[in-house]
Amino acid sequence: MEGNYGEDEEFGFARNYFIAKELGGSGKKSSRKLSDIELVDEQELRAAARSIESKHEKEIGSLLNSYKSLYPKWVFELRCGFGLLMYGFGSKKALIEDFASTALTECAVLVINGYLQSINIKQAVTAIAEALWDQLKTRRTPSGDFPKVQQPFNSRSMDDLLAFMDGSHSEKNDCFVCVVIHNIDGPGLRDSDTQQYLARVAACSHIRMVASIDHVNAPLLWDKKMVHTQFNWCWYHVPTFVPYKAEGIFYPLILAHGGTAQSAKTAAIVLQSLTPNAQSVFKVLAEHQLAHPDEEGKDACQQFVQYLSRALSGE
Repeated sequence: MEGNYGEDEEFGFARNYFIAKELGGSGKKSSRKLSDIELVDEQELRAAARSIESKHEKEIGSLLNSYKSLYPKWVFELRCGFGLLMYGFGSKKALIEDFASTALTECAVLVINGYLQSINIKQAVTAIAEALWDQLKTRRTPSGDFPKVQQPFNSRSMDDLLAFMDGSHSEKNDCFVCVVIHNIDGPGLRDSDTQQYLARVAACSHIRMVASIDHVNAPLLWDKKMVHTQFNWCWYHVPTFVPYKAEGIFYPLILAHGGTAQSAKTAAIVLQSLTPNAQSVFKVLAEHQLAHPDEEGKDACQQFVQYLSRALSGE
């Protein structure tokens, strides 16, 4: 009897599910469109977002304090040559910076904000090399010979900079520069060439790296060699539930008015998702439309073609 009752109950659930789907599908559909949404000024929307009161500050503060017990372990792993990779929901910017300012006082720390839209990797690597040079100069012995830099770091090639950071300049193994990268998967760092350079920097003997990721596909940026040999990550799940205020300030708001620059950027994103053949077709279309502006066509279409032309020309 119990078995039959369970089967009847399961059949009842299934029957009610399909009845609800049928009734829901036969209902009248909404006539509202996305175009009906009233857009507001971006500055006004950002000001409203900043005025939102933070919730659960006490609980978040307690959670961040609980991670401080891991600081000695993190320092030990850095000294052993590992890199630290933080992941989990919430901004990890304040957590990592607190760790660097309180537990890494004996070494130089250089911060790279990967959430910025554009980052010059050559300038970043040059700054790391200069920080290492300053660190080595402060730790030299009065009687010891210390090599002089014959060529400025900003005029050296990437290979020369990496060779300098990987050289045996000091007898002390604890002389290193810690590179903190907020959002190593950010838009300014996620291209293949930049990730390769960052991996080579992390593999240098005098460099240690602490980074954070937030994108779900961030691990796809690296191959097996980069993860286990160059970055040598120790993964830490450290959810903070802190709002992404600093990281999200440079991203466009969906409900805000978009200007010409934002529309051109959107068109560029669309073009990047197309195949090379499709991109060439759009380029021909844009060139034809710009060469014959008097031909019939809607204004919106002409504007889109102009955006595509700008994106294809790199403007």
